[in-house]
Amino acid sequence: MKSIGLIEVSGVIAAVDCLDIMCKSADVELVTWERKLGGRLVTVVVEGSISAVTAAVENAIASAIITPCAHAVIASPHEEVERLLKVSASRINKAGK
Repeated sequence: MKSIGLIEVSGVIAAVDCLDIMCKSADVELVTWERKLGGRLVTVVVEGSISAVTAAVENAIASAIITPCAHAVIASPHEEVERLLKVSASRINKAGK
């Protein structure tokens, strides 16, 4: 994993909008997403180079239909962070089958 960008926003529609903005504005890919509080808070996680992730997160913050609650860019995440994201992604992959 290179770098990761996280955006937390209220609602699934706003999260999909943020993901669309991030993927269209920079060379990033979806890692996983998490819904909490019945989907009222959604965290979208993307990965790519540090410059691409930074640009993607900044563009999503500026252009999203709802202002994100929180955001972060992590360059070279620790192996425990990577493990956590793999567990999250595996749940999505199992649900999609």
